Amino acid sequence: MKKFELTTEQKINWFGRTLYRIKACISFTTTSGDEVKAGDLGGFVEKESNLSHDGKAWVWGNAKVCGDAKVWGNAEVWGNAEVWGNAKVWGNAKVCGDAKVCGDASVFSTEHIFCVTPIGEYANSLTLFRTKHLEIKISFEIDVYTVDQFLKIIDGWCDDKQKSVAIAAIELAYKHIDLTPTSDDLKPCPFCGGKAEYNADSDVVVCTKCYASADKKIWNSRVDD
Repeated sequence: MKKFELTTEQKINWFGRTLYRIKACISFTTTSGDEVKAGDLGGFVEKESNLSHDGKAWVWGNAKVCGDAKVWGNAEVWGNAEVWGNAKVWGNAKVCGDAKVCGDASVFSTEHIFCVTPIGEYANSLTLFRTKHLEIKISFEIDVYTVDQFLKIIDGWCDDKQKSVAIAAIELAYKHIDLTPTSDDLKPCPFCGGKAEYNADSDVVVCTKCYASADKKIWNSRVDD
């Protein structure tokens, strides 16, 4: 049985995509302890594949999910948060407030995302998140940056206070965001196809078959990515 359906209530986001408010078809309780009753309205999605009909995942309020983004498991998207691109939000992750998760984000825990609002000249939201390549990227205004790219952006800001706040946010994000890979994160060995495992002692990923190894941040990188 379907967990939700699309209603006729629509919104056009700033990508020009049409999003539809969802309505619950069944009653269930999220892992946060909040009840969703059949007939309750939720947030907005572009298509049904943006939110899984399985599990307890839900999109609330004014939150939006679009593109090829997927929310499943027990994940929840709240407030004015937005998830788009190829972003994946699952597990027990909570994306809320004005957070914006996009690109190749891979968020399945509250320790995979860090958001600061307001920041910058126009009091926007600064969202830092873990990617599928076990890196940290930054979503700010309508663009996505690597940390190095964003540091160059804020270097041009005139307000020294805003600069220092942004730099402090990045430093805190590195302390908060967990980049430790799980077995589900790791692609098979590019040389022999063997299973990859993370070795916490040496902080590298190792193939269990041919014993090839690489830094956890580059193991999943492939020439066709």
